[in-house]
Amino acid sequence: EVQLVESGGGLVQPGGSLRLSCAASGFAFADYAMAWVRQAPGKEREAVSCISATDSSTYYDSLSEGRFTISRDNAKNKVYLQMNSLKVEDTAVYYCYAHYYSEYWGQGTQVTVSS
Repeated sequence: EVQLVESGGGLVQPGGSLRLSCAASGFAFADYAMAWVRQAPGKEREAVSCISATDSSTYYDSLSEGRFTISRDNAKNKVYLQMNSLKVEDTAVYYCYAHYYSEYWGQGTQVTVSS
């Protein structure tokens, strides 16, 4: 069975850091581009960072660039998102997303940034 299991979310103060992890199984992880997508209540889903399958090139949206770093470890079938200098507006459920010829979603992990 295909699984994407996120972990590492939690409650942090503004300016704090979190490292999200996504453990993948049941598919050829190394062939898939991976992404972190977030959704806050009442808002649309937003892709915050992506990493390619081939050369690990990365993409960041304007809100996360300079603060977030995406990485992957194909030997462990894991993708990570290091989140620094967190802001209140980063509060959302963060989903792990895999894309190749098929696409898969994790169940999400809650990130709450609050003082």
